[in-house]
Amino acid sequence: MNRTIDRLKLIFLGLFIVLSAGTFVYHVGWVWPGQKCEEAGDWWDWRSRTCAHPILISDITGRVIKDDKTRAAAKADAAKERAEKPAEKAAARP
Repeated sequence: MNRTIDRLKLIFLGLFIVLSAGTFVYHVGWVWPGQKCEEAGDWWDWRSRTCAHPILISDITGRVIKDDKTRAAAKADAAKERAEKPAEKAAARP
């Protein structure tokens, strides 16, 4: 009986160590870099562990917004997004 208890104790201890190490590796490799990337306002892809900076479509296509009304709407939308981002960070803090 004593031998079985000692064996089970070692099995559970080994299992605990392996699961704890796996959780630590997951946090170091995926969770913490993802949080850091999203705090910077970038996009985090957990599959490839890539932190990407969003690019405007106009930068890719080379098109310029020629209409003043559309340009003003785009600037207002961008300003609104920038204003909401600090409010979200403040609300997320406990």
